[in-house]
Amino acid sequence: MRRWLAGVLATGVLVGGLAWWAQPPADPVSVDDIGDQVQTRADGVLPVFAGAGETSALYRFARERGDVLQSIPCTCGCAALGHTSNRSCYLKAAGAGRTTWTSHAAT
Repeated sequence: MRRWLAGVLATGVLVGGLAWWAQPPADPVSVDDIGDQVQTRADGVLPVFAGAGETSALYRFARERGDVLQSIPCTCGCAALGHTSNRSCYLKAAGAGRTTWTSHAAT
């Protein structure tokens, strides 16, 4: 019985390790031309730099209610960087089931 249990556990560890190794790489984070981090993720998945708490709530709001943020001008002076509204501080692009996020609002 002990050998059988040890064999089952060893098989589980081996299969689990292979499953972890075979996972596709996480969505990479890059840096754009103004120095902000950028990450493209599946809809509903926040970027790694969104953090937790209020910051993640704001990023979620930016994706779900971008229409509201598009009517609010940004107050941090980033219009000179090409941002057209407060939404630009959170999102670079959205569509086709993917969202490209920017860390501008998180920094």
